[in-house]
Amino acid sequence: MNTPIKLAAYAGGLAVIFAAALGLGAATGSPIDMSNTHDTTTHGGHTDAGTAVATAPAGLQVSEQGYTLSEVTAPTEANNPGALNFRILGPSGAAVTEYDELHEKQLHLIVVRSDTSEFRHVHPVRATDGTWSLDWSWPRGGTYRVFADFQPTGGPQLTLGRNVDVAGDFAPATLPRETRVAEVDGYQVTLSGDLSTAGGELAVTVARDGKAVTDLQPYLGAFGHLVALRTGDLAYLHVHPQGEPGDGVTAPGPGVRFHAQAPSDGTYRLFLDFQHENVVRTAEFTVSTHEGH
Repeated sequence: MNTPIKLAAYAGGLAVIFAAALGLGAATGSPIDMSNTHDTTTHGGHTDAGTAVATAPAGLQVSEQGYTLSEVTAPTEANNPGALNFRILGPSGAAVTEYDELHEKQLHLIVVRSDTSEFRHVHPVRATDGTWSLDWSWPRGGTYRVFADFQPTGGPQLTLGRNVDVAGDFAPATLPRETRVAEVDGYQVTLSGDLSTAGGELAVTVARDGKAVTDLQPYLGAFGHLVALRTGDLAYLHVHPQGEPGDGVTAPGPGVRFHAQAPSDGTYRLFLDFQHENVVRTAEFTVSTHEGH
């Protein structure tokens, strides 16, 4: 068992890791590209017919293509409720106030601790001056990565990230072992397919108490949402499944399919959000990929 240590001592070690990640410069892309039957973009690669395909993972930059994720203000200690606030600054330096909706929201906020032991996908509210806010409390001390996933009206689809240090006792969590079955609140979520640099299909199957779930509910316009994070630098991708509710083809479970391509050999954490009986749950997986396999 790791002995808890104060964040002040812990933060110094993390500084080297995240300095390397943030020092990559302006680069776009995603650790997994997705072929979507109802959306011509990749949520992370951000490509369309008129945009060059990006070549580096998303979420490692504070600024990209003229847009910047501002400083994040939030409670500075764990278990201390308050507000989390930030803005997206445009090329002129002013806060962006007009956004296109992506999967029923103008902005998706993903927050994950550096060891991937804490994960949240939430949707803050935007004020007229462009400030995004929501009520917030950090569950534990540590360094967290805050990802803003958005598309300003008339601008590119982007994922920007920034670190936030949170005071409190910190016991680093061990990376969960690789598994193909995740258990959450009595549900069994099974992952099939291989994550690879060559690309291919990943699928999840949802069951409860050993019986297939065939009445998944739409959540943000889909039957499932997948976030992939590369361990070490937390390179990011937020993908959505093939098909959509009500298209006459896509069934509401038990299976949800994705097309995925990893940018490099390595270990990844996958977080799947799905909704059933009016509750959103998150299934977690740890997977490794090998070059071309």
